[in-house]
Amino acid sequence: MLPEQFPWLTAILLFPTVAALGIPIIPDKEGKTVRWYALGVALTELILMVTVFWQHYQLGSDTFQMGETFPWIPTLGLNWSLAVDGLSMPLVLLTGLVTTLSIFASWNTTNKPRLFYFLMLVLFSAQIGVFTARDLLLFFLMWEIELVPVYLLVSIWGGANRLYAATKFILYTAVGSIFILVAGLAMAFYGEPSFDMAVLSQKQYPYVLQLLCFAGFLIAFGVKLPIFPLHTWLPDTHGEASAPVSMILAGVLLKMGGYGLIRFNLEMLPDAHVVFAPILMVLGVVNILYGAFSAFAQVNMKRRLAYSSISHMGFVLLGIASFTDLGISGALLQMLSHGLIAACLFFLAGVTYDRTHTLMVDEMGGMAKPMPKTFALFTIAAMASLALPGMSGFVSELKVFLGMATSDVYGQPFKVVMTLLAASGLIITPIYLLSMLREVFYGKGVTEHSSGFSDAKPREVFIAACLILPIIVIGSYPKLATQTYEAKAVAVVSEVRQAVANVPSAFGDIRLAESTQ
Repeated sequence: MLPEQFPWLTAILLFPTVAALGIPIIPDKEGKTVRWYALGVALTELILMVTVFWQHYQLGSDTFQMGETFPWIPTLGLNWSLAVDGLSMPLVLLTGLVTTLSIFASWNTTNKPRLFYFLMLVLFSAQIGVFTARDLLLFFLMWEIELVPVYLLVSIWGGANRLYAATKFILYTAVGSIFILVAGLAMAFYGEPSFDMAVLSQKQYPYVLQLLCFAGFLIAFGVKLPIFPLHTWLPDTHGEASAPVSMILAGVLLKMGGYGLIRFNLEMLPDAHVVFAPILMVLGVVNILYGAFSAFAQVNMKRRLAYSSISHMGFVLLGIASFTDLGISGALLQMLSHGLIAACLFFLAGVTYDRTHTLMVDEMGGMAKPMPKTFALFTIAAMASLALPGMSGFVSELKVFLGMATSDVYGQPFKVVMTLLAASGLIITPIYLLSMLREVFYGKGVTEHSSGFSDAKPREVFIAACLILPIIVIGSYPKLATQTYEAKAVAVVSEVRQAVANVPSAFGDIRLAESTQ
């Protein structure tokens, strides 16, 4: 039994970085010892977080748990303050699983392996820090630290245009970070100065300040999610990043945008959310349709999957804007589900690239017979992405649609139009995914050479299976995931629904029905 008094969250956050400091002194010429060391650290971290949460996290609570607060830089008012709740705890576990598997997926890295695995472990800590920070400055610090490893991982181990993609990534995300800092400081210094996020959520801000801060956070987190038209860095970055880095980009980093929108925009600025919610719903529909149509037009496999991610993250926006328990629950489940599915698809894209040395789907083909395991795994992941019943994607998207349909806040015409447009995106998704499978595994591009391709190795099958298994389990028994955040979703919706009755909306088609939930 792990002692409850120990600062477990601090240990979980710092362990990967502290362990990474030992990489430069490991005697290893070929990088084999380093990769085993990095994998051992990641596995230990994953086991530690699972054990700690199993013993000390209480399901069914909507409050923060396992809180830890230590003075860090008193002159700046900066505290080392960590905690988890139903919103952050599942995302910490997702981070642990995806990052551990991405390190295992990078098994054949021979170019500067020490630096590569060092950056992967530092990135591991930064991601956990974003989801567990309860101090605004600490959150911002972790958000900024995360940018540096990603930039280096893309610029050093990426494709031919890696410098362009990495520079675009850092410019977009760094500019977005400025909006977090400005909006956060405005909230922190209104009234009694404080960077404690619990205190910030209790302050009564002027209406105009709420609107301005909401807009700033929306831009910052919209870059990360990403929201159209702040998305253009994502296809370029995915197109040039190595498969393990793409797994983390799609599986974890995009979820930081959705997490920020719920944590800051909904929880701290509910009055402003009433005004911006219709905009979020429209942007969600635009994301779904734009991402789906753009994915259909891509011949580069990873760029097609990147636009698919943009489309699927649109459902997160719809759930956030729904004002219903089902909608928010669907948005949270969509983040978890997409993290698993996208990580699996990008990993399998990397497996395919290792054999064909191309990402162009029109140059592939004839690989179904020599690579049956890869074909089967790719097909399962694609079915999950197109929301096949029995998979996690089906449950999450169904929850979002039901949340929209049962919302009593929006006028009926607006709600019907948005629901129909979003549903049309589900028709396009199978087209571009199934056509990709057909071209890659049954096309004629490299059929004459396909007989020499080797199938997925046991290590690669294991990695894909570790991602597919929770996709199927959650799809078959959603309560396994929803019970971790359901109480938090109800609490968030209750707060924003109270704001609906108090805030006059600028939109004529938004209203609060006479019957309240």
